[in-house]
Order: sequence, then C-alpha cells, then structure tokens
Amino acid sequence: MLQLRIDKIVEVCRRSGAQAVHPGYGFLSENSTFAEKLAEEGIIFIGPPASAIVSMGSKSESKNIMSAAGVPCVPGYHGHDQDPAFLYRQSQDIGFPVLIKAIHGGGGKGMRIVSDTSEAAFYEALSSAQRESLKAFGNDIVLIEKYIERPRHVEVQVFADTHGNIVSLWERDCSVQRRNQKIIEEAPAPGLSSELRADLSSKAIAAAKAVKYVGAGTVEFIFDTDTEKFYFMEMNTRLQVEHPVTEMVTGLDLVDWQLQVAAGNPLPLTQASIPLVGHAFEARIYAENPRNKFLPDSGSLLYLSTPSPTHTFAPEYSSIAARPTVSDLQPSLTSHDSTTINPSLRIEQGFLQGSQIGVFYDPMIAKVVVHGKDRTEALRMLRQALSEYHVVGVSTNVDFLQTLAGNPSFVNAELETGFIPKYFEELFPAIEEPKPELLAQAALFIALRDHTTPPPPSNVSPWTSLTSRRFGGDEYERTITLQTDGAEEHFIVHVVSIAPGYFNITVSTSAGSTAFPSVAASLSSPTTLCSTINAQSLNTTIVSQPPPSTVPVSTNPTTMERLHIFACGHHKTTLVVSPPNWLLSLGGDVLSATKGALKAPMPSLVVDVRVKVGDRVEAGQTVIVLESMKTETVLRANTAGIVKAIGCKNGEMVEEGRELVDIEKSD
Repeated sequence: MLQLRIDKIVEVCRRSGAQAVHPGYGFLSENSTFAEKLAEEGIIFIGPPASAIVSMGSKSESKNIMSAAGVPCVPGYHGHDQDPAFLYRQSQDIGFPVLIKAIHGGGGKGMRIVSDTSEAAFYEALSSAQRESLKAFGNDIVLIEKYIERPRHVEVQVFADTHGNIVSLWERDCSVQRRNQKIIEEAPAPGLSSELRADLSSKAIAAAKAVKYVGAGTVEFIFDTDTEKFYFMEMNTRLQVEHPVTEMVTGLDLVDWQLQVAAGNPLPLTQASIPLVGHAFEARIYAENPRNKFLPDSGSLLYLSTPSPTHTFAPEYSSIAARPTVSDLQPSLTSHDSTTINPSLRIEQGFLQGSQIGVFYDPMIAKVVVHGKDRTEALRMLRQALSEYHVVGVSTNVDFLQTLAGNPSFVNAELETGFIPKYFEELFPAIEEPKPELLAQAALFIALRDHTTPPPPSNVSPWTSLTSRRFGGDEYERTITLQTDGAEEHFIVHVVSIAPGYFNITVSTSAGSTAFPSVAASLSSPTTLCSTINAQSLNTTIVSQPPPSTVPVSTNPTTMERLHIFACGHHKTTLVVSPPNWLLSLGGDVLSATKGALKAPMPSLVVDVRVKVGDRVEAGQTVIVLESMKTETVLRANTAGIVKAIGCKNGEMVEEGRELVDIEKSD
C-alpha cells in the first residue's frame, strides 16, 4: 500500500517540490517515524512533533505522563510485564470487569472487555486482543484497566501553536459506539455544566502542555455517569474523523488552522474569542449489517442517492469579544442569540455510485453532518437527512441510525457507551410484515418495468405498436410472488392492466387478501414509481438488485432478484422476487444450507483454523478465526460433533457464504 510506504511518499515530495505533508486521518498520521523522516528531509509534517506522537501513542506511557501532570486516569496496570498469568493476577487485583487495550491501539482495535473472572475467558480475550493489535499496529503489548460500567466518551478538541498558545475548541460526545468504534458524535456534549466543561477543557490543555504539543489533537476522557468524574483515556495526535461537528459549532476551519500552525503562525483566535453556537451531529454511514452484529460488508454500490447538502463547510460566526468577568474556558452560549441560525446539512462522501467497498479498509462510506440552533433541531435535521440517504448494493447502518436518532432515550440525551446493548430491543425491533400497499407498489414496479409500452411509431401497425400479442386477448395480467429476505412466507400479488396506466391489484398474505382497484401507476424514471393508492399520491424509489450472475437460481434468497424500496417516511424495505418454477428446476437447489456447516459471514481473511478433519468439537468451541477490515471474528461450533470437512486454510481470502467447516452432529 502506497499509503504506508514512507520512502515512496518522500520520493513524491522530492519530485513534486512539496514543502509539507498532511497525513489525513489514518495510516501514517500518528507514525513518529514518518514525522521524523520528513523532518530529516526538510519537509514539514502537518501534525505534532514526533516526541508527542511517541508519548501519546503509547497508552501506558501517556497515562504515566498524565498522572504526573495532574490529569486523572482510570485505575489499571500500564507496565511492561506481558506474562498472561501476571496480567490475569493484575486483573483480579483491579477487579472485574476489566478492559484489555492495546497500548498502540485505536478505533476499537486490540480491545476486549472481560467480565468472566475465569482464567480461560481472560486468556482467550487477551490472545485475541494481542493478535488484532499486532496486525493493526505491529505491536501486541496491552494494558489492563478497570472497566467503568456506565461511561460516556467525551473528548476535547485542543489546538496548540509553536508560540506556546494552547486553546480548547470545546468538547464532543462520542458515547454511542459498536465494536468499540464511534458511529454518532455530537457537539457540545449534552448535560455538562459550565463548570464541568471548563474543568474538562482545563485538563485537556494540561495534557497537551505536558507533551509540548503542537497542532490539532483530541484528548479523550471516560466520563463516569454515576459519579460525574472523568478520567483520561488517550490522546489522538491527529485530526479526528468527527472534527466536522466542532467546525459546525465554532465556524472554524480546523484544517486551515493546521496549515497556519505548520507555517509557524500563531493561533488565529484566543480562548475567549472562540464561539460555541448551536448543536451539531455527525452520523457515520458504514457498509455493515447491524442485525448481524454490525459485521462489515463489501461489494459494489449499485445505487446511491443522498439528500442535497446546504453547506460544503461550516457556517461562519463572528468571534466573541473579551469577557473579563467570565473564565475563558466557560464559553458564552448566548453570544450569537441575535444571529439567525439556519438548519444546515453537510455530507462528506468517500464513495460514489459504482464504487467498490473492499475488505482491507474501514467500511465507512460517508459522514452526514447536521447543525441547528439547539439539539432538538439538529436531531430533527439528522433524522430527515438519514431518511433521504439511499444505498443499494451493500448492507448499511442507515436504518439503524434512523432508529437510534429517534430513540426516546437518545433524544433525552441519556448517553453511555453501552447504549446499544442496553436498548437493544428498542433499537432492533422485530421486522414487520410489509403492508399490502407496499407489496402492491413492488408488483407494479415489476409489471411496468417488464411490460413497457413504446411510443407509437409513424407507421402504425399491430406489429410495432403492441409490446406483445396474446391470442386469448390483449389484457396484460401478471402474478408476482414476493417474500422478505430470510423469511419463509410468500406474498402473492395479482396485477391486471385494465387500461393504459391503470391496474387492478390483489395482494394475498397470511392475514387475507386486499384489493386495490383502478390504481394509476407509471414509471417516471427507472427507479421511481408514481402511483395513487387509496387516494394517496405516492412517489416511491425502487431499485432492483439482480442476483449474482455466477450462482445458479435456487430457493436460497441470495440467488434471487431483490427489490429495495424507499417509501417516504419509512425505512428501506427489501423484498425478494421468487423465480418461476421452470427457472428453479434449471438452476437446482445447489445452495441449500447444510446442517452443522459454518460459513463465512462476510468476505474475510482466514487467520486461524483450530480444528482438523476427524476432530471432535463441542457446541460453542472456537473453530475458526477470521479477519475483515482489521477486525477479528470468531466462528464457533453450533453443534457438538465430528469435523467432516474443512474448506479453507490459514491465510486464505474467502468470500461471503463460503462453507468453511462441516460438522456432523453426534449424540
């Protein structure tokens, strides 16, 4: 990968005459060797000095530095002894649950929560964290910390220049996470008193001073909801993915500030002049399946439609006049009350329609950023923007984010890092059976798509004006069978054309039959159905996803056409179009599931095959360890039995659905 080849980047700088390098969010942005190499070549690294990267890059060393600087830290072991038995004893002394964390980690990699007090459970979590850390960061050293039961993740954006000036650009709340990775962030953090906000900023500035920091940095804290105490977690020595929410509430261009500092200029504003206006959210759009443990997905973006952004950057606000009677670290929340704050939307898109989402990088597709006069308005904007963000081709978390943004506890800012498991039932309600109106629209889409009427030619004759000729009559009639993905129930929709552009429709489900007479319908585009059902005019986006061309048709839904339906005000509904019986007989049921078989849940790299043919395994036993997008997934036996076949080997890339191990059940 060119992004990790320091020598190649330096060579490009030499040939192009580049004076400076901005490292972006990842790859080499926190690599001290890269910063040092650029300095040796006389090239400016737009980031902190290498010494700060080294100090803050080690979670153990950084905590020792913070403790010496008076910044509170979570109790734990941050030493060099990595003997598993010793680490287990340390965990017992700290008290379970504990958090195993890679000292050079980030993004949730190399991190495991251990609640089970047994040695076996601790050693398995330790081994998994170390393997993941070694692959992601080239280092498998970990630290052990007390795991706080109801924490919030609150971080402070700091900026420092080479003239000794350090400021806080206020805080962000990033508490709602999955797999220890952020999915939604907001600024400012809700529910903080002005005194607590000032204390957080003060400690963050102290942390930056302790390592002689320069540039943009984020000091992350764990905030104990029960005690309202906060503890230093780590410092990210780069610009964060979620920095746009800070830009939206301050009106400041953080990248411009980075360039100003790298050029040797002082910070553009003093602490007392930095605005804090309104409220902002950022939602990360990921290619992943939330209902399958948020496992990442890959593939082509067959269809992508987004809401129209109002801004490409942040609104601008005037700086604040000096307030001699108020602490500089207590922002004025009323300084711009006279300013009209219009709701705004900003989208940072990483992929376009037709792009390929691979397995080797983070599965984030885009960031949806909104800003409003207060949290309520910003949250309303976020829900609206997500409802208009349509993706087909890969699984995404868009519907989940919509549900999250409308969850009453989230609306009330009852935040914690365990939010998703705590409110799991509310965030993942049972999938409802599609309504007859929706099934009727899906069938209309198929009927209109497959039976288009061409414009009349100049030389009119039945052979050119009719799409088909039926000797029993010219009435177009179609029976379409639909089902939801993964469900066995079929929905039968009977469509009869009664006049050009008008249809009688009958929808049959387990609940009975519903008739829709004289439905007006047409396709205004290949993906837009215009219809009038029950006296309601509807414009519905429907996108067809053809089945894989290399897989024979079978009763397995993965081999059938899918219709992705985006109805106004509703989550995406995916329906499977059942193929006719004659096509099924040709394809054969070659993809029927095998009992006891373990299949790859996503495109993955096989890290460790822990069984061999003939081995006896117990239900729940680890059989295979996979890795996708730098995240490990453990596959366990779903039944006790004998391993009959193994369809992969260590180091092999396997596609989603590939049968990896076949286990024959035994008594």
